[in-house]
Amino acid sequence: MENEKHHIVSYKTYTVILLVLIALTFISIGITNIELGSFAVTGALLLASVKSFLVLTYFMHLKYDKPYIILMVAFVFAVFLAVIIITFFDYFFR
Repeated sequence: MENEKHHIVSYKTYTVILLVLIALTFISIGITNIELGSFAVTGALLLASVKSFLVLTYFMHLKYDKPYIILMVAFVFAVFLAVIIITFFDYFFR
């Protein structure tokens, strides 16, 4: 633990990321008012993915972590994506 480098993230970076997250939240709320049909869910999921990427990268400091931890998080997301895809296939082909 003593040999690890500490990173310092500026308050400006946190503020910019926070403002981007707030803007994306308002955009995802706005998507519900627009009639996009089946693309509304896709748009909401894409915005949620971008927001989760920003939170994981900056607020949870994955940007500065060791590569194997990033690999483990990527594996969890890959398993989650596989479960979602299998669920949609089951729903569409019934």
